[in-house]
Amino acid sequence: MSKSVPLGGALCALAIVSAANAQTAKDFPNRPVRIIVPQAAGSGVDLTARVAAQKLSDAWGHQFVVDNRPGANGIIGLDAGAKAKPDGYTLSLGVPSSLTMNPYVYKTLPYDTLRDFAPITQTASNTFGLVINPALPVKNVKDLVALAKARPGELNFGSFGIGNQTHLGGELFSSQIGIRLLHVPYKGETPAVVDLLSGQIAMIFTPMQGAVPHLRSGKLKLLATLGNSRARAFPDAPTMVESGYKTIVITGWTGLLAPTGTPHDIIEKLQREIAARLLVPETRDVMSNQGAEPVASTPEQFAAFIRVEMAKWSAVIKQAGLEASQ
Repeated sequence: MSKSVPLGGALCALAIVSAANAQTAKDFPNRPVRIIVPQAAGSGVDLTARVAAQKLSDAWGHQFVVDNRPGANGIIGLDAGAKAKPDGYTLSLGVPSSLTMNPYVYKTLPYDTLRDFAPITQTASNTFGLVINPALPVKNVKDLVALAKARPGELNFGSFGIGNQTHLGGELFSSQIGIRLLHVPYKGETPAVVDLLSGQIAMIFTPMQGAVPHLRSGKLKLLATLGNSRARAFPDAPTMVESGYKTIVITGWTGLLAPTGTPHDIIEKLQREIAARLLVPETRDVMSNQGAEPVASTPEQFAAFIRVEMAKWSAVIKQAGLEASQ
């Protein structure tokens, strides 16, 4: 038979735990903090992470170090983050593909999005765009659709991996318009962009950060952005909605998470400091120039957002026939 615990003793224990957590948060951080990014260095997501890491390093006087763990559509990086010690010194950068799409694309995962992570804050909303090689003989989206209908299954699009948001963006575009495109998956952003530059693939549906330098140099061409309104960084580019395709709206995002079990006081302290650094005009301008906008939501708002995203993309994945295919 279990012994009952006196109420006074339980309250005393709770007070001790609360005091310990407060002390932990007060002293945090007192050494470098690692941010695991499940993509390669130089990718658009990596660039966003490095902006946040630098601002936090400046604020606290301790290094926030980006640890790139690319591979397996983000699974390698998020698995490492989920299994890290829950003390606030290892964080993960979540993106739609690895956090809210993989659970429906893969039969088994070494992590559970809702069970293994404590959301801290959504850090950014990323502009998605339809980017093509300039050699493709089209001036706008309607030209591209007409060319695809005239050459069914011949035009190809690259993605950063099967089940990635860049893959599902192409599938959504094809299914909503009624065209057939050939999907060419790559192991990440860098090789896909390299082949787009060389003309090995015709187009990609991509977050804009990694494409910005090539667009500004004229080596790549932006046909349309995929948000509800025009992107501040690309005011001359029409949206897909403006181009006549109202159902094709895609927005990327990034957010910071800690392993489940991380003291809530530390999570709240991280969120407050990140929000303070992300929302200053200087940071907003840097991110806007890369095609991203800072968000800085609360842990509760970010948790609710993740659930909404999971529901949305599970439907798209099912429609594309990719559900539990790996």
